[in-house]
Amino acid sequence: MYGTGQRASDRLRAPVAPSRDKVLEAAIVANAIRLHFQPQIAIADGSLVGVEALARWSGEPKSECLFARAANAGLAERLSRHVQSQAIAVAATWTGPLAKVRLSLNCVAADLARPAYNRWLVGECGRHGFDPSRLTLEITETSLVIDRALAAAKLAWLREWGVRIAIDDFGTGYANLPYLTALPLDCLKIDRELIAGLDNEKSQIVVRSVIAMARDLGLETCAEGVETEAQRRMVSQWGCTTMQGYLFAPALDGPLLESLAETMAAAA
Repeated sequence: MYGTGQRASDRLRAPVAPSRDKVLEAAIVANAIRLHFQPQIAIADGSLVGVEALARWSGEPKSECLFARAANAGLAERLSRHVQSQAIAVAATWTGPLAKVRLSLNCVAADLARPAYNRWLVGECGRHGFDPSRLTLEITETSLVIDRALAAAKLAWLREWGVRIAIDDFGTGYANLPYLTALPLDCLKIDRELIAGLDNEKSQIVVRSVIAMARDLGLETCAEGVETEAQRRMVSQWGCTTMQGYLFAPALDGPLLESLAETMAAAA
């Protein structure tokens, strides 16, 4: 029995069950979740070196909104698995200029919490004939809510297969820095809000410091949300490795991506 002076908020509460989303469930089953791919460009020579797979669905305007909706319905892991498998299958069919381009996949907390997720991911690469050394797994602070040591072990196992690990949206979370030493990493993706603020001197100092720190740690950097020539010029001068954003290209469907890759190869 609770003491008379105990607040109701101090009592243990049962977790709230997710509400079922039959519309989203049906969309996943019907393969209505489509993929777009945002190009990632090497700053040194302007070449296409990678693409980030992004989910698109008519029921939600943005990928982050779609995954938030899935999380509320207890479908985050199911949706993520569907998107990752589909992206690997599509990338495995690429030929010509896209044949060696890296594929970046976003990882949610439910992925890393799933037993043997790492083995499933490499298994999907094998099933579709996709070289795992062409894969980059992008993780965020929110995807690391499970035990850090367990996450590090799964990520280290993936790296043994050639999978690269990147921290996405770097600079937005309070716990980013400890991850730099606790996790096996290859790249930091600098958050688009920091890039958008590069007209401010303090933001310039922060981004320049992040790039320098990553370089000292032996990590590559990718500037997200590059939309102006001034932003591109600054991150280039500071030694950033790659960029993605509307200055170069938005997220593209498969045919448009193939067309862009062919145009770039012809102009090289």
